[in-house]
Amino acid sequence: MTARPFLLGAVPGATPGKWIGIWRERMPRVALELVPISVSDQRRRLVAGEVHAALVRQPIDKAGLHLIPLYDEEPVVVMSTDSHLTVADELSSGDLAGETVFTPSDDVLGVEVAGTTAATFGGSLDTAEAIATAASGAGIVIVPMSLARLHHRRDATFRPLSDGPVSSVGLAWPIDPPDGEIEAHIQTFIGIVRGRSARSSRT
Repeated sequence: MTARPFLLGAVPGATPGKWIGIWRERMPRVALELVPISVSDQRRRLVAGEVHAALVRQPIDKAGLHLIPLYDEEPVVVMSTDSHLTVADELSSGDLAGETVFTPSDDVLGVEVAGTTAATFGGSLDTAEAIATAASGAGIVIVPMSLARLHHRRDATFRPLSDGPVSSVGLAWPIDPPDGEIEAHIQTFIGIVRGRSARSSRT
């Protein structure tokens, strides 16, 4: 009898490839299915049991969930390759004075930069659309680095924002998994993420 697959949710920008590779080596009889989820829907998908665990962006309401913080992502400013901002290797908020900022509808940073102008239609664009608009030279977008890389375009580039807010990524799973089999799969994946060897005990 083939075991049920382990359903791992992942928000845009999350990169669980290394862990998935280790899973496949250790658990050849249990498929791991990667399920794309949105940040706005990450908690609902976990609570509803549509995924067994997920790489999520914080903050997230932790009621009924366990959460292990994994890493912080630095923010970057995405701009046209022709932008004057490209002369710097790193930017600060003060460098952005006078710029038009597009805040995507699926924004995960919530950053407001003094001296900038909010684009009047920025909130109607998702991250990919906002980056495409910034690439035209109409303004800039501030996102975690992984999202800038995910939506990379030849006519856009990015620079780190030294004093911007980080985006924290964590592994979340329900406090009460549906059954023992799924709970065992979750614990196996936690062990992989934490770097435990296949023979090490749970601690």
